[in-house]
Amino acid sequence: MKLEDVIKNIKPLDQEAMEICKKRWNTLGKPLYSLGRLEEMVTQMAGIYRHPMARPKKKAVIVMAGDNGVVSEGVTQTGQEVTKIVTENMTKKNASICILSSVSGADVYPVDVGIVTDVENPKVINKKVRYGTANMAKGPAMTREEAIKAIEAGIDVVGELVEKGYDLFATGEMGIGNTTTSSAVCAVMLEESVEKVTGKGAGLSSEGLLHKIQVIKDSIVLNQPDKNDPIDVLAKVGGLDIAGLVGVYIGGAYYGKAVFIDGFISSVAALLATKLVPVSKDYIFPSHCSNEPAGKMVLDALDMEPYILANMCLGEGTGAVMGFTVCDYAMTAYHEIPSFEETKFGTYEPLN
Repeated sequence: MKLEDVIKNIKPLDQEAMEICKKRWNTLGKPLYSLGRLEEMVTQMAGIYRHPMARPKKKAVIVMAGDNGVVSEGVTQTGQEVTKIVTENMTKKNASICILSSVSGADVYPVDVGIVTDVENPKVINKKVRYGTANMAKGPAMTREEAIKAIEAGIDVVGELVEKGYDLFATGEMGIGNTTTSSAVCAVMLEESVEKVTGKGAGLSSEGLLHKIQVIKDSIVLNQPDKNDPIDVLAKVGGLDIAGLVGVYIGGAYYGKAVFIDGFISSVAALLATKLVPVSKDYIFPSHCSNEPAGKMVLDALDMEPYILANMCLGEGTGAVMGFTVCDYAMTAYHEIPSFEETKFGTYEPLN
């Protein structure tokens, strides 16, 4: 589906459904507003699904997988072959995300949007735009057209899963080198120093971190990404996995489904999506705050407060599925707590 057509057809939230939902919360047999942000979550869900009694249940984690040419600069501890290995492990249900997603009953869908080699596995959704990005330290990571194509791939995956009955989504990623690309995008979009937004990723030494920072700095100077143009930033110093995730957020908004952010990389993609399509923010929920240096900074830029603080930075969607569990608690409360009338112990009156 073409990005420009999708953007034009995203609707704002249903305010009437949200208002009815708020009023219903005030009839339930508990102290007013005592479930705090859980009440706010359900109310927002009513607006997204356009019904005051909405209860999304069928959950999917969309894991965008792609390789990054910048790995050739020695910014990671492992090689690109790991991207394919972990992605295929997801189809065997023995990757970290599969283990954790089982708690909330979510299904995991790995997507090859740019793994550097062919993936001969029918359980990996094939949306390959190219065989990994180019080395951003030598020039743009990809063309603008490829970045758009990867965004559209994310939109299409959401649409295909909606057709299968899925109505609640989480984002995940797999791509060796993607904390480097995410830090580059973050530094540009937030106008922050590379030192401030860059961490060690998957176990770099202090010396390795200094090298990673320098590579990111050089890449930004070389490519001159325009922070006012999210697609330009994506194409020049981003990654195919990030671009695919941008599409998942936009696709969620287009199809009227809620999407939970995972950690740093997923939140960088959410930031790009909301800059590109501001209304998409209303369809996005934060799950946790990544332990990466800029984890909180990106959520602050999104004006979002995480539901969970657990110092996690595993990726793959492992924090986002915990957001599913929070949602389950919220929905169970809203749909199953009896009303004041049913409990017969009086009512609380809302204060002006």
